[in-house]
Amino acid sequence: MMIETATTSAPYTHSAASVQKTMNTVILALVPATAFNLYLFGWPAMFLFSVTLFSCVAMEGLALLIRGRRLLPTLGDSSAILTGWLLAMTLPPWAPWWTGVLGAVFAILLGKQAFGGLGQNLFNPAMVARVALLVSFPVALTSWVGPHPLFWTGTPGFQEALNITFGGQIPDGFSAATALGFVKTELSRGIPVSQSMGQLPDLMDMGLGLRAGSLGETSLVLILAGGLFLMWKKIITWHIPAAMLGTLFVVATLGHTANPARFADGTFHLMSGAAFLGAFFIATDYVTSPVSKSGQIVFGCGVGLLTWVIRSFAGYPEGVAFAVLLMNSLTPIIDQYTRPRRFGRTRRGEPLAPLGDK
Repeated sequence: MMIETATTSAPYTHSAASVQKTMNTVILALVPATAFNLYLFGWPAMFLFSVTLFSCVAMEGLALLIRGRRLLPTLGDSSAILTGWLLAMTLPPWAPWWTGVLGAVFAILLGKQAFGGLGQNLFNPAMVARVALLVSFPVALTSWVGPHPLFWTGTPGFQEALNITFGGQIPDGFSAATALGFVKTELSRGIPVSQSMGQLPDLMDMGLGLRAGSLGETSLVLILAGGLFLMWKKIITWHIPAAMLGTLFVVATLGHTANPARFADGTFHLMSGAAFLGAFFIATDYVTSPVSKSGQIVFGCGVGLLTWVIRSFAGYPEGVAFAVLLMNSLTPIIDQYTRPRRFGRTRRGEPLAPLGDK
């Protein structure tokens, strides 16, 4: 007698996690810092932020149509929104609208869809766009302004903000330099770093975000809180952030100790620029970072070291985006040499010799 049975599913372990939930959790972690900085830089920042997000979603839809793919569920996984969000946080808050649109082209079409879509890209899409824009349009990407909180006296109103974002007309007297840019410029004029740093805001103001910079460079306290929230939710682990920030601090401290007139100290490097944003929200990208914990530590150390090298010796004041992309290119190699050992096999994948064999 034969009894027919039907297998309804394989014995797989199921999880409540999904791409959309992960992306939305990261976005949620970014909300406090983003909201504060949009308030800090006013209507122009809000317009650019909106244009960048909309453009990334539109480019994602366009790429899917070109490839003959359905718009849903891909457009609903929030990955394009997160890419646009991170890109907007790296741009000057009062940059013209077209930087957000071109950034979306670089990020989505070239940095993501050209490789086959989510999960197949070698480089972080937001950083691809950031570097491409910086190299191609250095003036627009280095035109910074100091904080001008919404509704404060002297802050551009709605109509004036439209002229700034869509007309490219930044009023006179609003320009300012970032901390990293100011120190590098002064050093090129022969002024020691130790002297120029004395003209910058104190560490408290830098931590709160009361200085010039992108949405992701200011309000370090809120960015750190968002990063710790991601750790608490187990979206990321401590390995990459700790390795990156620790390496950056150590090498900067060593450089400052050896030559304080040439190199800024470790605290300055952590508190200025996009180190915290890069450590918690960019370098930890699942697709473009190593899988193993040891590989993530190597990756984080590399990003931290390259960030300091680029900041200290290259022509650009900030080096996080370049450092992340360079280490992205090494991720396959790092994974090759740090992959976990399978049970019963060596790290090279060869079977272990039977017990008793020599």
